[in-house]
Order: sequence, then C-alpha cells, then structure tokens
Amino acid sequence: MRINWLLWDFEFASGSFIYQNIFLSIDAMAGHLDIMGEMYSEFLKYALGDGKEIGIVLTPPYVTKMMATILDVNKDSKVMDLATGSAGFLISAMELMIQDVETLYGKETTQAQNKIEEVKQKQLLGVELNAEMFTLAATNMILRGDGSSNISKGSTFNRPEKLYNDFKANKLLLNPPFSYTENGMPFISFGLEKMEKGGLGAIIIQDSAGSGKAVKSNKAMLKKHTLKASIKMPTDLFQPMVGVQTSIYVFESGKAHDFDMPVKFIDFRNDGYKRTSRALQELDEPTKRYSDIVKIYKAGKNAKVEAKWDLDEVYIEDFITSEGNDWNFDQHKVIDTKLTLEDFKKTVSDYLAWEVSNILKQRGDEGK
Repeated sequence: MRINWLLWDFEFASGSFIYQNIFLSIDAMAGHLDIMGEMYSEFLKYALGDGKEIGIVLTPPYVTKMMATILDVNKDSKVMDLATGSAGFLISAMELMIQDVETLYGKETTQAQNKIEEVKQKQLLGVELNAEMFTLAATNMILRGDGSSNISKGSTFNRPEKLYNDFKANKLLLNPPFSYTENGMPFISFGLEKMEKGGLGAIIIQDSAGSGKAVKSNKAMLKKHTLKASIKMPTDLFQPMVGVQTSIYVFESGKAHDFDMPVKFIDFRNDGYKRTSRALQELDEPTKRYSDIVKIYKAGKNAKVEAKWDLDEVYIEDFITSEGNDWNFDQHKVIDTKLTLEDFKKTVSDYLAWEVSNILKQRGDEGK
C-alpha cells in the first residue's frame, strides 16, 4: 500500500512539474507554435518517400517562408497555390498574415480574432489533383485551425472559372510537379492569368525550365507578365529525396515584360545549410542568410547585410531576351578574364623562378 502511495506521489509530482514547466510554456506560445502541425509536417517527410513516382517533392518550410516574404504577403493578401501538395506555401503565407494582423490589432483582441478568421476562411486558396496529397493538405490545414474550406480537389486547369474569378488572388506561390509538361511551368502561366493585375507570383522549379525546356510557356508569359527576379537555389536543396537544380522565378502579373528593364539575378547556392542523407546541418547562420536574401532581393547591392556577403558576386542586374531561355543566374554571370598588371607581374615572376630553378638543377647535374 505504501508503495502505491509513493508511486502516486511520484506521478503527481512529475505531472505537476511537466504541467508547470512544459505544458504552460507551450500553451503560452500556442499562437504560432503548433505542435500537432509541426509533428504532421515531420510525418509528411516520410509519408511521401522520395517523391519520384508522382513527381512531387516537399518545399522546405524555410523556403516557403522566404518566398512568401519576398512577395510581401500580409493581412490583406489573397494567396493562391495551384499545386498545393501538403499546403506548405499556404501555411507559411497564413503565418505571415496572422503576424501582420497581430502587429496591427494586438494578440487575442476581438479585432485580431475576427480578421484571423477571415484570413483562414477567405484569403487562402489551394488546388490539388492528387488524392493522397489533397488529403494530406486538408489535414495539415485543419491541424492549424483552418477548416480547409478553400482547398479544391481536382485539376488546376479545369476548375470552374468562378473559383478563380471570385477569389481574386494577388499572390501566387508554387512548386509544381516536376514531372509535368515543361517541368511544370504551365502552372504559373495559368496562375498569372487568374490573378489581379499587378499581383506577384513566385515559383520554385528546375533550372531547365528557364534555360530552354519551357520556351513555349515562357515566351507566352513574357508577352503579358514581367519576370522580376531569378534566384539560384542550392544544388542539394531537395536532398536526400530528389536531387535537382532549382531556381525561384518572381513575376508581376498583367504587365508585359519590358526588355529594356533589367531582371534581378541572385546566387543563393550557399544558404548556410549542409544536407546529407541523414541530417540537415547548420554551417553558416542559415536563418540569417534566408532573411538577408529577402533584403538583397529588395535593395540589391544597397542591401544592409553582413560584410561576408560579396554582393558583386551574388547579385546581378541584366537583361533577358524574348526567347524565354535565359532566365538563370549562370547565364548572366560574366567571368572576368581581363589581364591586370598584377596578373602579368605574377606570371613573369613565376616564369623566372621556374627558369632559375631549371638552371640551378642543370648546373647541379653537371657537377656530379
């Protein structure tokens, strides 16, 4: 009997400790630290395998957040994702929108709660064809307090026109299935057509779509929309699941591309992470680097970032053609091959040192 009481005392004390020191801390942060949602996101990494069979890979949350931030997603945005997948883009957008609401109205005020409900119910739209992914996306949104009322099951390209006309999107975020025609570029071409004029869209897609594999869609888009920026992403971004080289393309809808205006090209291959088959390692302040890349996108070489950024190396403004096959950073990076005086002096010095070495060696051999 005494043992039972001791066990009960231990369980009660342990429970009290957990409640006071862990549960209440988590509960206090529950506005944005959604434990079930985060656990579900982790589950998705394993549930989808390597994504090769269905041509779908998950975009890392730090990338979805960066892309949503680049588009200036805020409390008034109407955000659309036409290849919703697990709803990663919609969740990142929703978090930014809620933060903006709470900054304006304060946390847990009546105004804030009403606006947050409006955001969740009326300002997010997702479309997903794959049945498995649709279920995962709907569940993901439900776990974050959204009724998933605006995730539509079906093909993006044959949804009722009323769906897009009524929604009036001004932000578009996409990671299309790379197994689709032209690596998935038709998704953003279609999406830009369904947006309000002046809206912003961003797509993360294989580099080949911007260097020749999607010229049909690209040429058509440039006649109606503007390519604002191209961001080269890490080669191993989607490792260990699928290794593909990707870039992010940013567009403005409803404004034909002006070929006399430069496009921003950014090299973000060094994002501070090292990816292996087992882990994601932080090598160089990746959180800070992802924040900095938004500043570089907005301010170019005038961006207020740390000195370790060589802005002359990672940022270029250059022109594109109407051919739709020159959208990648590497195609605009000029390798400086001009010979300087210092280069000449070093070459002469190296040559003289080599000559002297040979003469001394020859004399040494003759003396033997």
